[in-house]
Amino acid sequence: MTDRPTPPQPEQQQSPPGTTAAMDPRPDHGEHSYRGSGRLEGRRAIITGGDSGIGRAVAIAFAREGADVLISYLNEDEDAQETARLVEDAGRKAVLIPGDIGDPAHCRAIVDKAVEAFGGLDILVNNAAHQMTFEAITDIPDEEWDKTFRTNIHAMFYLTKAAVPHMQPGSAIINTTSVNADTPKPTLLAYATTKGAIQNFTGGLSQLLAEKGIRANCVAPGPIWTPLIPSTMPPEQVENFGKDVPMGRAGQPAELAPIYVMLASDEASYVSGATVAVTGGKPIL
Repeated sequence: MTDRPTPPQPEQQQSPPGTTAAMDPRPDHGEHSYRGSGRLEGRRAIITGGDSGIGRAVAIAFAREGADVLISYLNEDEDAQETARLVEDAGRKAVLIPGDIGDPAHCRAIVDKAVEAFGGLDILVNNAAHQMTFEAITDIPDEEWDKTFRTNIHAMFYLTKAAVPHMQPGSAIINTTSVNADTPKPTLLAYATTKGAIQNFTGGLSQLLAEKGIRANCVAPGPIWTPLIPSTMPPEQVENFGKDVPMGRAGQPAELAPIYVMLASDEASYVSGATVAVTGGKPIL
């Protein structure tokens, strides 16, 4: 497509974790473009970080493909309620559950809530992430390193461990890694390190779960225009965000959702342990 916004974006800054309403331009989550065809009819899904960005786009697509969706988020109530409205407008059930997924007990509560609300669980999308920019390793507080790992990789283990006993053959786990797993950005050291761990976790997990008929894959986004960007990067980086990939722009959340749908559907019945790159032409080899 040629009508997507291209850098420079207006310089802007938000406090973490950021909100959709304050972004300029507003991200495209597929609200007006995604058309479902029943590929996930009757499925039951958990999406972490489902309030905005990639998570919102995936929630919209899943609902329009026929799935009920539990939206896990930290504290962005306004964004989460808008995502729930979009899911319900598609005729599917939406459940909201705020809280910190770095807490193992909360991760178990998320899975219990989904099973209670939907009567089972078929899809787990581990998408929520934390990142912050630092120019030097000595600038990274110990607490920041710990928070990044708790949110990005520890929670993935807690949620997956809780979800697998409820999943039947044909179920799918989809983890969001990053181009940073392959080409780590030095100023995102903690984040990039966790994204490499996610890719490794997914590769091992897919082998553990194969005999159960459960597939595990990951999606590796490049620069995607979400609230995480203006809330975790300095204004000059936000202004030029996406400029350095071959397509010359940031991706929109809507451009990732079809990949998550494919990996969640029976069409991907022989795909497990894979990393699907959505990077604007930047290769992952």
